[in-house]
Amino acid sequence: MSEKIQEFIEIPQEFVRDGNQFLIRCTKPSQKEFVSLCKAVAIGFAVMGFIGYFVKLIHIPINNILVGGA
Repeated sequence: MSEKIQEFIEIPQEFVRDGNQFLIRCTKPSQKEFVSLCKAVAIGFAVMGFIGYFVKLIHIPINNILVGGA
């Protein structure tokens, strides 16, 4: 019984210890890193937007042909 209690206490302590180590290793990005990250995210958004646009552009006429354009 005491083993379960001990395990119940150790799990949150281990989580807090791991989280603390993670926060200690984290560093604030420099302005150059931040700008490059923002550019990469913007390019990703644009690419996904164009892919979605072209898929929709192709989907609408095919859907009208299949459904019959009632």
